[in-house]
Amino acid sequence: MVKDAWYFLIPLLALAALCYFAGPAWSVFPFLAAALFVAWFFRNPQRTIPQDPSAVVSPADGKVIQICKDGQDQRLSIFLSVFDVHVNRAPIEGRIESQEYRKGQFLLAFDERASVENEQLAVTIADEERRLRFSLIAGLVARRIVAWKKKGDRVAKGDRIGLIRFGSRVDLYLPAGCKPVVKPGDRVRGGASVIARWE
Repeated sequence: MVKDAWYFLIPLLALAALCYFAGPAWSVFPFLAAALFVAWFFRNPQRTIPQDPSAVVSPADGKVIQICKDGQDQRLSIFLSVFDVHVNRAPIEGRIESQEYRKGQFLLAFDERASVENEQLAVTIADEERRLRFSLIAGLVARRIVAWKKKGDRVAKGDRIGLIRFGSRVDLYLPAGCKPVVKPGDRVRGGASVIARWE
């Protein structure tokens, strides 16, 4: 479980305790149920990261909803429901070359307009030979993007880099020479699923 969960768990557990001592015992159950959901939502499982240097791993758990042309790149979009793990991971190894936070709307994350109009954090990771850009995008329910890494940090493939709270979307921009190996409808796991390969 990531530490961000405690911002929600502590108030919920405090309310449960207050209800237990001040009201009927059954009144604690809604708060305990909400606390259990929060603990489950903020789970942070271990993953086996593929070591193949040509592999690009998924930056998020979820469902591939679109692969389309976007300028010179292919945009691969992953939708995260409230039931998916929301810890985001580095799709390749390298240094975080840039992080750009852009304010915006909170459209439904599976709406194609969300890629352009929604609040998001655009991240570029690069090494001596390769560069990859992806965006962590807030959705209708997700109103907070938390970055655990900063510009200049070195990351390994599959490293945890951030968190989007409560339903969201991740767009990955594949440059020429990087080909997707998944298709719309496929489910992927952050850090573990290979979603593209460098030629």
